[in-house]
Amino acid sequence: MDAKHEALVAAARAAMERSHSPYSGFSVGAALLGEDGRIYTGTNVENASFGLSMCAERTAVFKAVSEGCTAFAACAVATATDAPTPPCGACRQVLAEFGLDMVILLAGLDDTVEVHTLRDLLPRPFVTFSSGGDA
Repeated sequence: MDAKHEALVAAARAAMERSHSPYSGFSVGAALLGEDGRIYTGTNVENASFGLSMCAERTAVFKAVSEGCTAFAACAVATATDAPTPPCGACRQVLAEFGLDMVILLAGLDDTVEVHTLRDLLPRPFVTFSSGGDA
């Protein structure tokens, strides 16, 4: 893993520490590496009305887009579990808007980091001719 990816995983792990997950106890942190070189982080935020909760990956995407970044090289996802946990289907679909060749780094509690592409994790995305996904 190169230095940029190591920094991205570290940022995701730091974001995970800020998780608001009082109901599930499942802490998640995400970090996106923008093509501009900046790192955008997010954490999961739960609500007593579960449908109003938000995943870490989508929080990071929405934060980056709101700050003007729409091109991403990689996304790291850190979970407080022994084995790395991939993004949920909704997060995979949102990430697909920004490129199926995005590198996805999955980190659990140990030092193991799995490396995938979004295309590997979401082989048949929903895309339209107007979406940014590169099916």
